[in-house]
Amino acid sequence: MFHSKFGSIPKFYVRAPGRVNLIGEHIDYCGYSVLPMAVEQDMLIAVEPVKTHTLQLANTNPLYPDFSTTANDIQIDKTKPLWHNYFLCGFKGIQEHFGLSNLTGMNCLVDGNIPPSSGLSSSSALVCCAGLVTLTVLGMSLSKVELAEICAKSERYIGTEGGGMDQSISFLAEEGTAKLIEFSPLRATDVKLPSGAVFVIANSCVEMNKAATSHFNVRVMECRLAAKLLAKYKELQWDKVLRLEEVQTTLQVSLEEMLLILEDALHPEPYSPEEVCKCLGISLQELQTQILSPNTQDVPIFKLYQRAKHVYSEAARVLQFKKICEEAPGNMVQLLGELMNQSHVSCRDMYECSCPELDQLVDTCRMFGAEGSRLTGAGWGGCTVSIVPADKLPSFLASVRRAYYDRSGRSLAPEKQSLFATKPGGGALVFLEA
Repeated sequence: MFHSKFGSIPKFYVRAPGRVNLIGEHIDYCGYSVLPMAVEQDMLIAVEPVKTHTLQLANTNPLYPDFSTTANDIQIDKTKPLWHNYFLCGFKGIQEHFGLSNLTGMNCLVDGNIPPSSGLSSSSALVCCAGLVTLTVLGMSLSKVELAEICAKSERYIGTEGGGMDQSISFLAEEGTAKLIEFSPLRATDVKLPSGAVFVIANSCVEMNKAATSHFNVRVMECRLAAKLLAKYKELQWDKVLRLEEVQTTLQVSLEEMLLILEDALHPEPYSPEEVCKCLGISLQELQTQILSPNTQDVPIFKLYQRAKHVYSEAARVLQFKKICEEAPGNMVQLLGELMNQSHVSCRDMYECSCPELDQLVDTCRMFGAEGSRLTGAGWGGCTVSIVPADKLPSFLASVRRAYYDRSGRSLAPEKQSLFATKPGGGALVFLEA
């Protein structure tokens, strides 16, 4: 297909995997550790550097039209999350990191088997893949950590205020192990998963496009406002605080203590912008110009208590999950399942990032043998991840397929993309032979 598009053959290939987050949802951008693993599904780009300064992009999927642009003036339209913009994010991130102009062009053919808008991070995998492609064409080198940090920052060109988990696991993943990913500074620690269980991904078939929705960015802002109100309550320098984790670190208290402080500091009733201003002692104009992002200025209410409660409790669940994996007690699968179930309840009720189909799918998975099941990824659609005892796997897959997919007429095509067991895969890499 490369030859029919460009009349030549590729010089090298780059792959970057998608990921499933086992626990730790919506907390990376609050500064907290998460626990993902790479999946086997990935983005693959075939690349031919060319002498011109033109970037030509094609996709094996006919739904995604060809695109070309000059390599020296990359414009990314935030209003439209078109597929090629994710490539341009990775390209521009590397270009700006090295302060380069007059870049060489390239022909790229993109192929991927990560289902889009499913919460398995297809968009971040494309950003990472494009970043590694650009680095390779330039003949430059960076560490995996540097690459992950550049790609996390550059994905924000498209308007998503993500925290860096997706790009980090795409580069730092290793086959056979999940990773605890910690931020500032970015580092990854192996987490050995139980041998007697498998993690199964099930797609709700409700697509959620992260950059096209304001839900995600409103949650980021609610967490920021909650952090500022908590800091003000504890007489810290609230105007400097951006993340919930900073409040905990400054106070030098445990997550459990933070949850108790939260009960005193914030009320469960939603906050209006006016009340936020009153708490912080600022004007509405200061709130809008100095704190709120352009896409959150018209939000009528902020659920600060609920969002902070989710973040602090979810951050604690991540640490408990890692501890159970390390200690490996006899009932470890059951204990991990309980944490995953608690995580889903918190995502559903406190963070409100689930949807009826995800809740139904989680219930279905638990009914047919999962010890635990939860939404994974941003939510509002996309996938669930379940921990299933290995001996129950065949009957689990058959029952869930019958109960959720066959009965509802939801497409299971291609089947491998909708319901599958997964094991931890390796990270992004460059290779010369397809």
